[in-house]
Amino acid sequence: MPVEPLAPSRSVSIVAAGTTGTVPGHRTYWPRLLPALALLACATRLPSFTRPLWNPDEGFLAVQARLLADGGELYETVVDRKPPLVPWLYRAAFAVAGDQSLTSVRVLAIGAQLLTAVLLASLARRRWGDRAGRTAGVLYLLASVGLNPEDAQAATFEIFMLPCTAAAMWSADRRRWGPAGAAVACAFLAKQTGGAVLVPVVWLLWRSGAEGAGAGFAGGARHEGVRFAGGTRRVGVRFAAGAWHEGVRFAAGVAGPVLAAALLTDPGGFVFWTVTGSGAYASFTGSELHVLSRGLANTALLGAACAGFLPPVLRVLRVARTGAADLWLWLGSSAGAVVLGFHFFGHYFLQLTPPLALLGTVALQILPGERTVRAVLTSACACSLFVSWGLLAPRTDLAHAEHVAASVRGRTAPGDRVLVWGMHPETYWLADRTPASRYLTAGLLTNYSGGRDGPQVGEEYAVEGSWDVFRAELAARPPAIVVDDSRGKPFGPERVVGFRRVLRGGGYVRVGVVGGAVVYARGAEQWCR
Repeated sequence: MPVEPLAPSRSVSIVAAGTTGTVPGHRTYWPRLLPALALLACATRLPSFTRPLWNPDEGFLAVQARLLADGGELYETVVDRKPPLVPWLYRAAFAVAGDQSLTSVRVLAIGAQLLTAVLLASLARRRWGDRAGRTAGVLYLLASVGLNPEDAQAATFEIFMLPCTAAAMWSADRRRWGPAGAAVACAFLAKQTGGAVLVPVVWLLWRSGAEGAGAGFAGGARHEGVRFAGGTRRVGVRFAAGAWHEGVRFAAGVAGPVLAAALLTDPGGFVFWTVTGSGAYASFTGSELHVLSRGLANTALLGAACAGFLPPVLRVLRVARTGAADLWLWLGSSAGAVVLGFHFFGHYFLQLTPPLALLGTVALQILPGERTVRAVLTSACACSLFVSWGLLAPRTDLAHAEHVAASVRGRTAPGDRVLVWGMHPETYWLADRTPASRYLTAGLLTNYSGGRDGPQVGEEYAVEGSWDVFRAELAARPPAIVVDDSRGKPFGPERVVGFRRVLRGGGYVRVGVVGGAVVYARGAEQWCR
């Protein structure tokens, strides 16, 4: 299809990244824009307050926060394949507002989305002007809920990672390399894939040094004769030293928060659980068709949410010189992060929304003004559909977890420890009972995750050393009851010998069934032969 004609008053060449565009100094710009963005952030996340939990990740974080409040230690008494920033955030929210509800965390999620939108708006305004700033902030918030509500409305790792990635690009755009490095580190500490923003930030750092050296040599060329040669050498050395210092500041900004997080937890455990201990998890083997179907479905959902501004991106940016190379690098590295691990969960795709919103913004600056209005209206219509979906979505998994939690609560005392063998750690939080093990899901002990039921599920694919620790924990403090919530999944007792031995060795007998989950209590009779 032919490219739409450019607006008569606009040039095809947009202000290059890292430079300041023509930005009128309106004092009322932010006082007007901030309330509008805040209202939009609240409206798009309204469904998040309509249920206690949205997905198991929220449940995992809630249980972690409670264990930390009771004196637990990350990577020791409670573990996960994630960095510590979001569990600490949950812990802080619970300390202020109590741990019986996730309302406080949902409010923080609104703040995180608003901060991301503001940073994107500021970045776009600096490069392309006032209208671009408004467009970027609005487009981001409208697209940010464009996935299955269980992924888009949950207050989980990606939501709190996004403002860090936006802050990294915002700081790099202004050549503030220490804060840029710290923001990259915080993105990684929220979730490992947040470190993908390192790619465009390092590119901006490199280009900053190249531009500075080029300007310096151009200035040196004004000298004549010996003065020219000497001046050029001095300027070159000066800019080389400046570039080196910028690199050092950036590296220190990255290393400082990461080292602090490692020291505040257990350094060995931090490295193992966040970097080296997930080899079996990050594999394409097992349920390939199911995983690919999930990836295609989530791609289609996000594409529908971005339908208002994806066509301008595809039509305009392929022919126009926009100075958006860093944005394409940001999108590409984020796409690589989505693919990493070959799981394609919907919440992974949230990482694509900030660079997509900025690319849509720069594309719309080239086209006539009515295209921006059309793009925003189309995005608003798509957003309203996703918000409605969130308000009306069924609660099948949550209802099951609530029923199991009610049974656990009715069969145990508040001080009892319980073991839920399944993929729904929220059961512990809903039942208000302490887990009997640091491993809150069977996935860490079998490598089962997200529907993966192929050949790489079993004890031999568990996290290294986890079964020895698991058996020692249960032997030291046996759980009052055990809930087998496998419900035909490949990590059930009929396929996992280690779990079958736990039931047999503890003398557990079957005492009930709740929605397919089998409840066992300690008794003299052995059920397993």
